[in-house]
Amino acid sequence: MLYIFSNENKFRTWRKLWIALAEVQHELGLPVTKSQISQLKKCADNINFEVAEKFEKELRHDVMAHIKAFAQQCPDAGKIIHLGATSAYVGDNTDLIQMRDGLNLLLPKLAGLIAVLSEFARKYKSMPTLAYTHLQPAQLTTVGKRACLWIQDLLTDLRGLEYALSEIRFLGVKGATGTQASFLELFKGDSKKVQELDSIVAGKMGFKNSLIISGQTYPRKIDCAALNALASIAVSASKFGNDIRLLQAFREIEEPFESSQVGSSAMAYKRNPMRSERLCSLSRFLMSLQANTGATAGAQWFERTLDDSANRRLVIPQAFLCCDAILMLYSNIAKGLSVNEEIIRKRVMEELPFIATENILMAAAESGVDRQAAHERIRVHSMAAAANIKDGGANDLMKRLKGDKLFAKAKTRIGKALEPRNFTGCAEEQVDEFVKSEVKPALKEMADRIGKPQTCEVKV
Repeated sequence: MLYIFSNENKFRTWRKLWIALAEVQHELGLPVTKSQISQLKKCADNINFEVAEKFEKELRHDVMAHIKAFAQQCPDAGKIIHLGATSAYVGDNTDLIQMRDGLNLLLPKLAGLIAVLSEFARKYKSMPTLAYTHLQPAQLTTVGKRACLWIQDLLTDLRGLEYALSEIRFLGVKGATGTQASFLELFKGDSKKVQELDSIVAGKMGFKNSLIISGQTYPRKIDCAALNALASIAVSASKFGNDIRLLQAFREIEEPFESSQVGSSAMAYKRNPMRSERLCSLSRFLMSLQANTGATAGAQWFERTLDDSANRRLVIPQAFLCCDAILMLYSNIAKGLSVNEEIIRKRVMEELPFIATENILMAAAESGVDRQAAHERIRVHSMAAAANIKDGGANDLMKRLKGDKLFAKAKTRIGKALEPRNFTGCAEEQVDEFVKSEVKPALKEMADRIGKPQTCEVKV
């Protein structure tokens, strides 16, 4: 990703665009010679950055500076560089190429992450764990079912990336205001050749088609679509990161922690979830960039203004680099999650007596006890058990209920009430169905693109 948005790649792409334009202009009969094109190709990768920088200081125009720098290397071809084009031809088309390549880099990483979490979900699909609403213990779910909530968000993001990619079409050769007037002039009024030029150049740069309608620039709403997709990944990552931070506080599930890792300079025992914290931090930054692109798109006047330029040069690379870092961190955490099964069981059993009261209420009613009387008695015993816990005692709710004559006929059912798997509902089946019906089909479409995991380190 760093290379995609590097100056090296940016200005090489500018030169590729100038060469593609010259080649097609030659093919369509304009006065551009093969020898001129050969000279351009010979110097394409040898970018004289220092010369371009000197020209830019003088001209205060980056595109003209690089045209002059390129022309200095190719004296015979200098006069045909950028023929009929405007700055957006290289600037905007390069932005589109970079975003296309960036999205294509993120897609397999996201799919790979989904695959990792899918394995985790299947492994722990049957393991009961406390579910929380309002961050208070509610009913039970399973560790694998909770992981499917994370995956579901990521599948939405996968579709979002694919949509954003489908929205990226080549600007093409549109001229100063999008009318292609300069190219129509070059081709002596032959609009068919203008359209051929547009189409063939798009193909040379890897696009199936180009925009039919544009101003000087491509619509900045394309940036919005791309940033919306990236920000959506950040939302999902933030949700996951916060869940892991909370689970680590409960000591139920922990992120990877190296043997020599230091949690705190003062408190040597600390095991802080710093990867998840970084994940949330970066996600918040990326989400903040989303609104920027909308403001920029809405501030474009007529066929274009330049107040988008400096802004976009910061926002778009930052967003893609940040999203790349987020996916690498997310994957690193997901691959190394440590599930503390005994602690999870202990916490389940601490709360299960309260969770089981609904089943006990139904058992009492079935044994002939008045439902309302049983409900009131369970409420009283539950409050007493909760008070005992707050005083440092154990949860003795089951003992209290078994000792209550009102529940004498339901004693056997009460004894069987504390089996956690009886309270996870359809969670296990839901995991199987979700993986089968939604995860596997999505990953199958991406199977040939999910590469080997990268080992690069995120240093922010």
